[in-house]
This record gives sequence, C-alpha cells and structure tokens, in this order.
Amino acid sequence: MAALDIVVSVVVVAALLVLRGILLARSRGNVVCSLRTGDRAWRSGVARYAGGELHWIPFLGLRLRPRHAIARRGLTVSTRRPLAGGEGPAGYWTVDCAGVSLAMSEDALTGFLAWVESAPPSAHLDAA
Repeated sequence: MAALDIVVSVVVVAALLVLRGILLARSRGNVVCSLRTGDRAWRSGVARYAGGELHWIPFLGLRLRPRHAIARRGLTVSTRRPLAGGEGPAGYWTVDCAGVSLAMSEDALTGFLAWVESAPPSAHLDAA
C-alpha cells in the first residue's frame, strides 16, 4: 500500500508541474523563451515584460517568481543569430546580452528588440 501511495504522489506532483508549465506558456503576455548563462545548457521557460525588466520563469520548478530579471536600463544586444540545427529548436533565434543568452521565435525576437529599443533615451546612458 505504501508503494501505491508513493506512485500516486509522484504522478500528482508531475501532473501539477505539467499544468504549471501549460499555464505559464498560455498566460497572456508570456513568451516561450529559453535561457542560457555561460556555458550551461539551454533551460526552457517563459519571458514576461514587467515595466523596465524582462522576467524569465523556468518551466520546471515550483516557484512562480522569476528566476532571472534582466533590466532594460543599460541593456545592449551584442549578437543575434539563428540557432544551428543541433543547438535548439528550428526557427529560433539566439540573442546574447550581458552574460545571458536568450533563444526565442522570430516573432518573440521582434518584440524583444522593439522593447529594448523603446527604452527612454536616458536608459542607455549606463551602457558603455
């Protein structure tokens, strides 16, 4: 009986994590986006614009709070390029900025670049 309780608990937790991922991906204003810091592997999640920051929330996890917050003030995009076949999903682009790489669809990239460029003129004074 104890083994059945453990199996049921694992299934319930897995179902809740899947439901959380679906709700995050379908929430209004969220964009499916992968993130990589340094030489680590890509981690899937969603990005949400909140004022002057881009909040990134991973799909796998219990918290609904963002794991990374990227401030628009002083943000510069160093490179952008399409992902190679073995690097990630087809049709995704990678954007490198300030030690963080983001991978997103072409539509999400257009929105991200518009968000970066729409910053007030004083927001780029910190970038040097």
